[in-house]
Amino acid sequence: MGFLALLVFVFCCCCSNGVTGENKPIQTFVIPHSHMDVGWVYTVQESMHAYAANVYTSVTEELSKAKDRRFIAVEQEFFRLWWDTVATDSHKRQVRQLVKEGRLEFIIGGQVMHDEAVTDLDDEILQMTEGHGFLYETFGVRPQFSWHVDPFGASATTPILFALAGFNAHLISRIDYDLKDAMQKNKKLQFVWRGSPSLKAQQEIFTHTMDQFSYCTPSYLPFSNSSGFYWNGVALFPDPPKDGVYPNMSLPVTKDTVHAYAQTMVDNIKQRAEWFRTNHVLWPWGCDKQFYNSSVQFNNMDPLIKYINQNSKEFGVTVQYATLSEYFQAIYQSNLTWEVRGSEDFLPYSTEPYQAWTGFYASRNVLKGLARQASSQLHAAETLFTSYRVMFPDGPVAKDWALSKLRALRWAVSEVQHHDAITGTESPKVADMYLQHLKQAMMGVEELLAALFLLPHSLNRPNVHQPLEQHVIVYNPLAWNITTIINITVTFPNAAVYDDKGQPVPAQIQRSAQSNVTNDLFIMVELGGLQQRNYLIKFSEKHCSQRPKCMWTYEAKGVLFERRNIQAWRKTGRRLLPVLSGCYKLMFDQDTNLLHSITHLQEKREVMMTQDFWEYHANGDVKVGPISDNYIFSANSSSVRAYKAVEMEIIPGKIVSEIRQYFYRWESDKDYAYSVTTRVPECFGTKARCLRLEQTYSLGPLRLNTEVVLRTSSSLKNNRTLYTDDNGYQMMKRPYRKFTNNTLARNYFPMVRAAYIEDDVSRLVLVSDRAHGVSSQAHGQLEVMLHRRLWNNLPWNLGYNLTLNDSSIVMPTLWMTLSSISATSTRYQREAIELQHRPVVLNMESRSSFPVHSVVLPPNLHLLSLSVPGWNYSANHDVHLSRIHSGQQGEILAQENLFTRTIYLIYLNRDRLYALQTIFYLSFYSFLEFKTCRSCGNFTVTIAPKEIRTFFVHFSSSNF
Repeated sequence: MGFLALLVFVFCCCCSNGVTGENKPIQTFVIPHSHMDVGWVYTVQESMHAYAANVYTSVTEELSKAKDRRFIAVEQEFFRLWWDTVATDSHKRQVRQLVKEGRLEFIIGGQVMHDEAVTDLDDEILQMTEGHGFLYETFGVRPQFSWHVDPFGASATTPILFALAGFNAHLISRIDYDLKDAMQKNKKLQFVWRGSPSLKAQQEIFTHTMDQFSYCTPSYLPFSNSSGFYWNGVALFPDPPKDGVYPNMSLPVTKDTVHAYAQTMVDNIKQRAEWFRTNHVLWPWGCDKQFYNSSVQFNNMDPLIKYINQNSKEFGVTVQYATLSEYFQAIYQSNLTWEVRGSEDFLPYSTEPYQAWTGFYASRNVLKGLARQASSQLHAAETLFTSYRVMFPDGPVAKDWALSKLRALRWAVSEVQHHDAITGTESPKVADMYLQHLKQAMMGVEELLAALFLLPHSLNRPNVHQPLEQHVIVYNPLAWNITTIINITVTFPNAAVYDDKGQPVPAQIQRSAQSNVTNDLFIMVELGGLQQRNYLIKFSEKHCSQRPKCMWTYEAKGVLFERRNIQAWRKTGRRLLPVLSGCYKLMFDQDTNLLHSITHLQEKREVMMTQDFWEYHANGDVKVGPISDNYIFSANSSSVRAYKAVEMEIIPGKIVSEIRQYFYRWESDKDYAYSVTTRVPECFGTKARCLRLEQTYSLGPLRLNTEVVLRTSSSLKNNRTLYTDDNGYQMMKRPYRKFTNNTLARNYFPMVRAAYIEDDVSRLVLVSDRAHGVSSQAHGQLEVMLHRRLWNNLPWNLGYNLTLNDSSIVMPTLWMTLSSISATSTRYQREAIELQHRPVVLNMESRSSFPVHSVVLPPNLHLLSLSVPGWNYSANHDVHLSRIHSGQQGEILAQENLFTRTIYLIYLNRDRLYALQTIFYLSFYSFLEFKTCRSCGNFTVTIAPKEIRTFFVHFSSSNF
C-alpha cells in the first residue's frame, strides 16, 4: 500500500494545501549512506579491496542487529561485485530480508550515479536498465527515488527519465552557489519539476535540493579538534589497516561527550530547518567512502539518537534512522502546495565566482569519444543479435555466449557514465581503467558481430578468397532507410565496387588524408532499416582501361594551395574559390586558405563564415590567480589565434569533395598543429545528404596549459544566444549572461549531440560524435572546445593526480548544417542520431543469408533499443517474489524474450501524433512476424511527442 500511496505523491503535492506544523518538534530523518565513486581517484578494483566490499558486508551485519537501523545503497556496480564475489549465502539471505522489510533501500538503482552534463540519453537509460534489471531479478524491487548528489550541475533530462521510469521523487545537490543561496533564503529548495515542455505534467516529479551542507555530514565539533560523526575514520589505500584503526576517527560518544554531540547535531538540524517549508529535516549521515566499519558507526550514533529523543522537549527535535521513502512519505503527508518549475536546468554549475565547472565538458576527449563509439557498437550488436535470434532461434551462435559478450559491453558502457568518468575528472590510472574496460568489451562484441555474419545457419559453406579482392559487410543499425557514404582505407590505387547482386556501385578513390601510402575509398551505400548488405571490392595495380567499368569509380586528385601567413592577410575576399554541391556553394579565400562564406543554393541566402582554431592559455599557479583543471575552466585572458599560417588542399570529387586545411603554429614549421578535413557530399536521390558538411579535426599533443577551441564566426545576428541539447533529448536556450566575475567561463555549456545559433531566417547547426563545451562569445559566433591539456600546483589536485596533463591526439567529428529554421527543426535530431549510429563496416565475406526485409519507422520515431536482455525472472510479479523469498531460483520464461524502446523525436505537435499511431505499429510488427510471432493482434498505443516508451515482446517459440 505504501507504494501505491507514493505514486500519488507528486500529484497531491501539486494540488493540495496545508500548514507546516510550526509548533511541532522538528522531525529529523537520519539517512545513513556511503558515497562510493565508481572510479575517480582509485580504480574499481582498488576501491573494492580497500573499503567498498567492507561497506556492504558490515552494513548487512549491523542492520540485522537492530530493527530501527537503516541504510540506502546507491550505485549498483560495487554492490553487484560484492554480491557476486564476496557475499556469503548468509549475507544474501540477510540482504533479502532487509530489502523485504524496507530497512535496506536501493536508491537510483543504476549501475552508477551518472553525470548529467555530458552523458547521452541512450547511455543514461542503459545504465539505469542494467542496474534495475539486476535489482528486480534478485530482489523483485524497483527503485522509486533518486539521490543525484554529486553530478556537477543538474540537467532537465534527468528528472524526465526518472519520472518516466516511475520514480516518485528526485534529489539533487550541486547547483550554482548563488542560486542555492537564494533558494535557501526563500525556502524554495523543494519544488515540482516539469522538465519537458512537451510532456508537461505527464512527467513532473517532486524534487528536493540539498542545502549548503550537501550530502556529507557537517564534521565540525566545537568541543573537539577532530572531525565529528565519522567514527570509522578515513578509508586507507591500498590496504585496510590490520588492527582496524583508521586515521581521523571521531571522538566516541560517551557519557562525557553525548550532550555536546547532541547539541552540535541539534544546532545543525535547526539551522537546516530554517531553509525548508515543513518541519521535516533530511540529515545525511555519511560521505565519501564511509561505513566500511558500520559497527563503530552505529554503535556511536545509536546512543546519540536515543539521548536526543529522551530530551526532545528540551531540544525541540526528534531523530530517527530513515530511508528516503520514509522521508518523502512524511513530506507527502504534510499536504502542501508546491511551486512548479518548468524545463529550465541547473547548468552550468559554479561553486565560487572564479570556479565555473565548465571545463569538464571537454576534458579527456579520447575517453568521451570511445565511450560513444562503444555505445554505438553495443546498439548495433544488440539489434543484430536480436534479429538473428528472431530469424534463427536454433542457429549456431549460442545465446549464452552472445549474451556474455553483450553484458560485458553493457557493463563497460554503463560504468563510464559515472560522474567522474566520462566527465574526464578522474586520475590517469582510472581513465586508463575505463579505456581498458571499454576496449576489451568492444573486442568481445566484434567477435560476436563476426560470428553473426559467419554462422547464421551452419558451418558447411566454404569461404573462398580471391587475390586482389576484399569483401565488406555493411550493417545499418537504425530503423530508417539510409543512403550514405562509407570510407574504407585501402592500399591499392584502383578499385571497382560491386553490391550483393553483382551490380557496380558508385565509388571514389583518392590519397588518404592520414597517410601518403594508403588511399580512401568512398562507397555510396543504400541500406534499409536494420539491414545488412555485402559488397565486393576488386583492386588493380594498373589504371582501369575498360571505360564502362571505369565510370563507376572516380579517381579524385587534389590541388594544393601554398601556405599563407596571417601577416599577409591585408586584403581578403579578392580571390575566392568555389566548392559546389547540390545544396551549397562554399567559397574559400585563396589569400587566407580559410572558409569565406556558404550559400544555400535552394534558399538563395549567403552567410559570411570563417572557421579556425583559437587557444585559451590557462594559469597553472594558484598564487597568481584562478586556475583551470579537470573540472574548472577559468580563462586567464581572451583567446588568441592558435596558428601563424594555413595550408589548404582541395580534392574535387563526384561522390564527395574534400577540403583539407592545415594550421601551423609557425610558418616555417614542418608539422601542422591542427587540421580540419571538410567533406562536402554530393546529392544522390535526396537532398538530405548534401545538406550536411562532415568535418573531422586533428589536435594534439597540445602545449601545456592550453585549451583549444574551433571558432565558427558568421554573419548571423544571434545576439550571442546559443541553443544546446540536454543529453541529446531536448534543446535548451542559452542567452548570454553577464556576471561580475568570470563571465566568459560561465557562458560555456555542454553539447552532447547538438548546438546551434540562429537569426530570424537561418540556423547554423553542429552535431557531434562526442561531448564538448560550447559558447557564443560574440555575435554570430559558435565556438566548440575540442581539447585541453593542463597542469597546476593546487595541492589537492597534485595529491590526487587530477591535473589533466593529457598529451593525446584527438580526432573528433562534427557535422554542420546551414539552412532555414523550418528546414532544420526536425532534421538536426535525425542527423545527430545518424552520426552516432553510422553503419557498421566489417572487412569479411559473409556466409550469411539474412533476409533482406527492412524495418522502417516513421522519420520522427527512433528505435532507441531492440535487445535480448537475458534477465532471469518470471513475468508474473507475485510468482517472482514468492520464489525470491523462498530462496528458489527464477526461470527464464520463453514468453519474455526481448524488449524494444522508442522515442518520438519531435516536440509537441498533435497532427503528427495521429500519423504515428497509424504507421509505426504496422511497420514494427511486419518485422516481428518472421517465423516466430504466431499471434500479433492489432492494437494502438499512443506515443506523445518526446515520450520514451518500452515494450516487452513475447514469443511462443520455446527455443528463443
